[in-house]
Amino acid sequence: MAKNNSQIAAGSGYSDSLDDKKKHARKIARGLARLFPEPECALIHDSPFQLLVATILSAQCTDERVNATTPTLFKKYPTAEKLATSKQADVEKIVYPLGFFRAKATNIRKMALAVTEQYADEIPRTLKELVALPGVGRKTANVVLGTAFGIPSGVVVDTHVKRICNIFGLTTSKNPEIIERDLMEVLPKKEWIAFSHRVILHGRATCVARKPRCTECSLLKICPRIGLKPLTE
Repeated sequence: MAKNNSQIAAGSGYSDSLDDKKKHARKIARGLARLFPEPECALIHDSPFQLLVATILSAQCTDERVNATTPTLFKKYPTAEKLATSKQADVEKIVYPLGFFRAKATNIRKMALAVTEQYADEIPRTLKELVALPGVGRKTANVVLGTAFGIPSGVVVDTHVKRICNIFGLTTSKNPEIIERDLMEVLPKKEWIAFSHRVILHGRATCVARKPRCTECSLLKICPRIGLKPLTE
């Protein structure tokens, strides 16, 4: 892995070896746990079904906008059965503010129909079954399994996790699937669910995309700051 020593925080303990990466990942996980001891999913939901819908709708859209839209959607279609019998135009009208509204309306309606017909209105609890549903990829399945059912099927990789885990030196990839494999290799399985929530919260609070506030960050001493400009004295 190419790196510039001027970009690495002194005393971070950064190393390329797998054993050292695992130790480094554990330090990062512990530091994030101190910052965010009880992380919660940012998407507001009252059931696994609602979480699945909200996660599908969150593609290329902010969680805040999704949360502003789903109360209307869930009031009208609170269950998979209700959404499965909806009209495309009605759903499109509700999800219009979220972008790609036609595709998103189509996906959640087809997903709801599949859940109703194949699983008696219950969200399945395996990765294989979830990713077979319309509009559901591995990331969405991991969100639902981890948040709704407490099943650590993998590590959720969103834009925050992608960016920050590169800064942490836990991966060198920009590909979400490769990043997930890298994180699963270095993180204890018990950390898989909470870790992503905490990274997302950290990305919103301190490690912001436009200008990370490194000098204010409690993880500075253990963060190699890969790809960031050297801190000025």
